[in-house]
Amino acid sequence: MHPALLALETHFSPSTLSQIKHELLTQHRIELWLKRDDCLHSIISGNKWRKLKYHLNHALAVKATTLISMGGAYSNHLHALAYLGQRLHVKTVAYIRGEQPARLTPTLRDVLDWGMTLHFISRTDFRLLRYATPTELFMPLQATDYWLPEGGAHTLALLGVGELVTEITEDFDVLCAPCGTGTTLAGLIAAVPAPCQVLGFAAVRHGQFLTRDITKLLPHTYTHWSVNTAYDFGGFAKTSPALLHFIAAFERQHAIPLEPVYTGKMLYGVFDLIRQGYFAPGTKIIALHTGGLQGNRGFTRD
Repeated sequence: MHPALLALETHFSPSTLSQIKHELLTQHRIELWLKRDDCLHSIISGNKWRKLKYHLNHALAVKATTLISMGGAYSNHLHALAYLGQRLHVKTVAYIRGEQPARLTPTLRDVLDWGMTLHFISRTDFRLLRYATPTELFMPLQATDYWLPEGGAHTLALLGVGELVTEITEDFDVLCAPCGTGTTLAGLIAAVPAPCQVLGFAAVRHGQFLTRDITKLLPHTYTHWSVNTAYDFGGFAKTSPALLHFIAAFERQHAIPLEPVYTGKMLYGVFDLIRQGYFAPGTKIIALHTGGLQGNRGFTRD
């Protein structure tokens, strides 16, 4: 591991396990723990660091001088990448979905402050870029440029995500995680031994494509996983009064901050499945808090 990355990690806090107590869990004889990856760092929180760690190690090894990626106006991935670029003294560039707004989001203001260069592109071009590179659509990459797909969706990301599994000291039956690109889930699937199950919760609409994308990322064929697409609440970053009410109640009871894009949706889904009797009595679940709390700045809560 590059010395600069090792030095960064010395400033991280532990990602602990918190047991969740709730009458529903007691009633159904379910044990639920939350893997607090949100505690790792105030900015490079959760799976963002996990997914970027080995990308950055490779980029530094090949002496890249510019990191280039893509994301939305509240992207946790770009937020972490811009900060890391500043800390590592590497330039960062991002392609942003949609036209430049009259007023930048707090996320985009942050990344600009950290020196990231922004290019706003149409939603059509953004969709094309998901399965291409800037060279194929806009401009050639230079020899010292390093391209990171949206959300760090590459096999290198699986290595960092897999490390969090080794930190789990409790035995468990099911490991749950929210899915945006599916990269985090792929890393968990590759690291969790069967018969333990890995259950993803799609944060995007029509998330059936995640099964295909996750399968492409995996080095082997695995059967101990699935993606639930029933709790997207209308699409990426979409919410509902029921979801926001659940998050507010959870935060009051457990003093653990959530956000409604990823972890909030996953936990809503976990509780709803428990209510339906989806998990057998005696099941021990660990759910991954993927951080990204800076994204809460895009929502107004009553």
